[in-house]
Amino acid sequence: MVWATWLHRGWQRWQQRRALRRGDPAAIPEPLWQQVLAALPLLQALPAPLQSRLRGLSAAFLARKRFSGAHGLAVDDTMALLVAAQACLPLVYRGLPALAWYEGFVGIVLHPHEVRAPRRLTDEAGVVHEYDEELAGEAMQGGPIVLAWPRVLGAADGEGVGHNLVIHEFAHAIDLRGKPLGQPADGCPPLPRGWLGLAPAAARELWRRELAAAYNIHRQRVVMHEHFGAAAPWLDPYGASAPAEFFAVSCEAYCVDRARLAAEHPVWTALLDALFAHPQAPDGPDALAAISAAAAP
Repeated sequence: MVWATWLHRGWQRWQQRRALRRGDPAAIPEPLWQQVLAALPLLQALPAPLQSRLRGLSAAFLARKRFSGAHGLAVDDTMALLVAAQACLPLVYRGLPALAWYEGFVGIVLHPHEVRAPRRLTDEAGVVHEYDEELAGEAMQGGPIVLAWPRVLGAADGEGVGHNLVIHEFAHAIDLRGKPLGQPADGCPPLPRGWLGLAPAAARELWRRELAAAYNIHRQRVVMHEHFGAAAPWLDPYGASAPAEFFAVSCEAYCVDRARLAAEHPVWTALLDALFAHPQAPDGPDALAAISAAAAP
C-alpha cells in the first residue's frame, strides 16, 4: 500500500513536470497565478486570452530554468513565477517557440540586495581603474541572469514610468543570443527568419540603422535635459549610455507602455512590433511602407 502510494505520487510529479514543459496553463495552480497577477498590475491589463498564454509560457519557462538564492535568500514558487511571468511578457505574442530565445542559459540567481560587481576599466591614457559597481541586475552570456529581489517588483514611485528590471535583463539575454563567446550585447539581436519580408543582410541593415537613429535622438534628449534644462525624457536616461542599454530600456518601456514609446519613437516601436509579433506589427509586402509612414510627421 505504501509502495502504491509512492508510485502514484511519482506519477503525479511526472505528469506535472510534463504539463509544465509543454506550457499547460493549468500546470500553475490558480491561487498562485492570481497571487502573481495581484502583485503585477502590468499583467492585469492583458486580455484574458493573453493572460492564459502568458501563464502557459511561464509554466514552460519554469520547467527549463533553475532558480537559486544568494546569501541565504530562499526562493519560493511565488518568487520564481513573478520572475517568469515578467521574463515571458515580451514573448507573449510569439508564444512557446519564442522560449528558444532564452536557451542560452539555465540559471537565474536572486540576491537579497543589489550586487557589488568588480569592474576593470582602461581609460584613453592607458591607466587601469578598478572599482566595484552596484547592480540591480546583470545578464551574462551563458548565464546566469542575476536579479536583486527587492527590485523585481519595481519601486512604488516608478510604476508606470517605463521601468522593469526583469524585462531589461532578459532583453540583454535576447540581444546576446547567438553571439560569439565574449562578444558583448550591442542592441542587435538575431532577427526572425523572413523578418519584414527582408533577406537577412537587409533586415540587419534596417535594424542597425533605425537603432542608431532612435538611440541618437534619445541621447540628444538626455543631453538637453541634463545640460540645458529641457524636460526630462520619458524613456530611462540610462538608455543613452550605449546602444545595448537603449535596446534593453526600450524593451522595458515597450512592455510597460507601448503607446507612449510609439509616440516618442514611432519607427523604432514599429520594428519592436515586428520583432515581438505584436498584432499591430507591419507585415507583408507593405510592411516597409508602413514603417516609413510611421516616420512621417
